Amino acid sequence: MKAEYDFSRMKSRKNPYASKLKKPVTMRLSEDVVAYFKAMAEEAGVPYQSLINLYLRDCLAQNRRIQIKWPSAA
Repeated sequence: MKAEYDFSRMKSRKNPYASKLKKPVTMRLSEDVVAYFKAMAEEAGVPYQSLINLYLRDCLAQNRRIQIKWPSAA
């Protein structure tokens, strides 16, 4: 093993995993929602934040759309 390495002639390239990087976000979730995912995550043996990400990724892959019907103001 060398004491020092010369990287000056090395070519740079883009990170091939850049599209897989995660972006930190702050969300306010109901306590019951967090408890639900934490319980499921414990059963599955994965962190609950990863489980939420997997669920949202599945919604993206399946192109799911939420259907909200607000009560009409009468």
